[in-house]
Amino acid sequence: MEDNLKKAYYIVLGILILLFFTKDVNIKEEFYQNIKLVENPDQLLVLVNKNNQLPNSYIPKNLESISLRYANKDKYLRKEAKQAFEKLSSEASLLGYRIVAVSAYRDYSYQNELFNYYVEEKGLEYALDCSAKPGHSEHQTGLAVDVEGENKDYDNFEDTKEFLWMKDNAHRFGFILRYPKGKEHITGFKYEPWHYRYVGIDVATEIYNKNITLEEYLNN
Repeated sequence: MEDNLKKAYYIVLGILILLFFTKDVNIKEEFYQNIKLVENPDQLLVLVNKNNQLPNSYIPKNLESISLRYANKDKYLRKEAKQAFEKLSSEASLLGYRIVAVSAYRDYSYQNELFNYYVEEKGLEYALDCSAKPGHSEHQTGLAVDVEGENKDYDNFEDTKEFLWMKDNAHRFGFILRYPKGKEHITGFKYEPWHYRYVGIDVATEIYNKNITLEEYLNN
């Protein structure tokens, strides 16, 4: 009887271990499958991710340059997102924070070069985790922006006082933290504390209050 219980215990333990180590594989297999071409790229709540692809030639019609007070170089966002980001950065500056755009609109060609660079330098698996294939990047919508803070290092934005402020205030200007920690199985991307997406104040506030992703909001 005791031997049977031990066998049952080890069988259950083996199954649990197998499920633990294969769960990420199963999740990854769901991405870049049954890809849909985005039919409404100009809509504010357009969903662009690993299963929803923008047309190769898509360029937002109302791109505007972000003031160099709030960007490290010439960066472009759609008009409404650009205006909201400048308001956000301006208020932050008055409070002693430095929030600067380091990446905003990217066209299809640029994203293709970027993704291929990661593949060549770090390998395909790394590239799939940290970058989007061309056509699958939110940056092509003109509604996404990567930021840096006082340490001038967007990779370590989470270590800045600006990140703490953004975490609790970005929604007031219509921005959401697009790829939050613990939601990788939904977004398909690793945690990116520097990547923010403009969705408008009402939607951003709801997403913030419910602690959900854009995918979850649109699927409700």
